[in-house]
Amino acid sequence: MINEQERNLLEFAENLNIVVLKNEPMAKHTTFKIGGRADFFITVDTEEKLAELIKFLHKNVIDYHIIGNGSNLLVADENIHKVIIQTTAKKDKIKLIDNTTIYAFAGVFLPQLCDFALENALTGLEFACGIPAKLGGAIYMNAAAYGSDMSMILKEIYYIDETGHKQKISANDAQFGYKNSIFMHKKYAITSALLELQSCNKEQITNKMQELLTKRRNSQPLELPNAGSVFRRPEGHFAGRLIEECGLKGRRVGQAMVSEKHAGFIVNLSGAKCLEVFELIKIIQDEVRQKKGIKLETEVEYLY
Repeated sequence: MINEQERNLLEFAENLNIVVLKNEPMAKHTTFKIGGRADFFITVDTEEKLAELIKFLHKNVIDYHIIGNGSNLLVADENIHKVIIQTTAKKDKIKLIDNTTIYAFAGVFLPQLCDFALENALTGLEFACGIPAKLGGAIYMNAAAYGSDMSMILKEIYYIDETGHKQKISANDAQFGYKNSIFMHKKYAITSALLELQSCNKEQITNKMQELLTKRRNSQPLELPNAGSVFRRPEGHFAGRLIEECGLKGRRVGQAMVSEKHAGFIVNLSGAKCLEVFELIKIIQDEVRQKKGIKLETEVEYLY
């Protein structure tokens, strides 16, 4: 980014009352705790500010990337020469529209949203109670767990298109699939959504949430930095099981290791580099292809 663009961006941000962090370590903003520095890192907490920011970036031909909680993100070790935008929100950005419909801003954490649903005796979100993501990111990749996914509870999604204009789309038209949606193929910024849930007894909801949280704690390496499941599920198989059957649990490249608790996860033991994770991913893919005849495709997204 040239100096004039930098000056214009900082002046624009000041007028919009948003803070721009320069040379911000991306390792602070991903659950993997990996990544170089972003030239500019901006946090936005309203739809209006996000729309104005994207209009400005589009008009000035400045490259940008939007992240949620960074829980499915592997960032390059080198510096990121673009504007990184993160949506954020407090619990007051969640509202009950009617007896079974919730409105929530994209920057809301899923656990917050699940707690709100519980408080209002609404079921359907229990599967998401332990997913370390924000609503926008969960919609973006149609986050799923324990037989449920976001598409099952979404009614309408609001977003800002690449030119900065506000739009909306019904869940039926959002092309949801396995870990997929229209948002993964368009430069759209999800701002909020309507979720359609069902009334239920609070005790039943609480019991279900506790059951799923216990399963997650017992089966996933939550004690170490990671980016969730690294690989997409091959048809008819489970990636973690294939990797384990190939004897790869505990396999290391530097400080990156295949989790000994769940082989579908790669964990950061201490200061792992993106290149180490990449090398480990390639080892896993090669071993599984050679021994099982199955090609594993990555689920984690790469930012460079």
